[in-house]
Amino acid sequence: MIRLLLCDDELLAVHRLQDLLGRIDGVEVVGSAANGAAALAEIAALRPDAVLLDVEMPLLDGFDVVEALAGTGAAPPLIVFVTAYPHFAAAAFETGAIDFLTKPIRLGRLQVAIDRVRRAIEDRSARTRITELAGQLDALRRERGGDAIEHRHVWVQRRGETVRVDLDRVDWIAAEGEYVRLFLGEANYLHRESLTAILGQLDAQRFARIHRSYIVNRDRVTSVRRLATGSYQLTIEGGTTLPVGRSYRKPVRGMLGNEGG
Repeated sequence: MIRLLLCDDELLAVHRLQDLLGRIDGVEVVGSAANGAAALAEIAALRPDAVLLDVEMPLLDGFDVVEALAGTGAAPPLIVFVTAYPHFAAAAFETGAIDFLTKPIRLGRLQVAIDRVRRAIEDRSARTRITELAGQLDALRRERGGDAIEHRHVWVQRRGETVRVDLDRVDWIAAEGEYVRLFLGEANYLHRESLTAILGQLDAQRFARIHRSYIVNRDRVTSVRRLATGSYQLTIEGGTTLPVGRSYRKPVRGMLGNEGG
């Protein structure tokens, strides 16, 4: 039985992997983690044979996890990277990773990855592979960096289907408890993630947080109004107006070309 740990900051992606792995004989999902730090803790506690590890996570990403594992003396798990960027996966394949799976993952392709894990367990190559992989991290990060801006996206649930939302097309984002609502023109999508977490996935040159509850796409801002109270108010394409929090005024002044005003 192959013992697997799943690491992905998108709960929907974890559930999909669990469903697919449930159809494959000889595997057991022993746990899951929503970020890199949690993955390292779960790896130390559970000692899985392999980790299906998302590359793109805020703060501590999949590559950081590999770097940390390579620096320990403990027996490492085998690594199967999961990525949303097909070009990156193809270019990065010749490394110490067992496989690179591209979202959305298909059952047949996942079966191939599990077969590769099984063969690697038999030849006891985990330590060699993690060392090789750690040596390739700089190249992988460069490859990921060149492709990521084009393909930033999340998968959301809507009316019984899973919908891909391209983050660069988002007009503005609002916090709703443990969720965020993504607004694109006339459409909007509820996504289970915090505002801080979604901000880490956005192009910092394009998006700005203007309030504890709002993020805006700078390109969608049509006007900035300074009120009599000294506070600011933004208008987004389509006519939506949003308040600017006191501690978030600097990026708004930057939109006006007045960083020091």
